[in-house]
Amino acid sequence: MAEHHSGPIETGAPMDYSEHEKTYKFFIGATKYGTMFCITLLIAMAAGFFTGAGFFSALILLIVLNVLGFVLLR
Repeated sequence: MAEHHSGPIETGAPMDYSEHEKTYKFFIGATKYGTMFCITLLIAMAAGFFTGAGFFSALILLIVLNVLGFVLLR
C-alpha cells in the first residue's frame, strides 16, 4: 500500500532567493534585448532587400537601430 507522509516531501537545501532574482533579471534582460535585436534585424533586412538601400546601408541601419534601442530600453 502507499505510504502517507505527514511532513515535507522535500528536505533539501534552503532556497537561494538572491540567486533566483539574479537569474530572473538576466532572463528578462536577455529576452528584451534579444527581441529588440531580432526586430531591428528584420527592419534592416527589409530596408536592404525591398528598397534600393543595399547591404552597407542596411548594415548601418542595423547598427543605428540597435544603439538607439539599447539607449531607449536601458
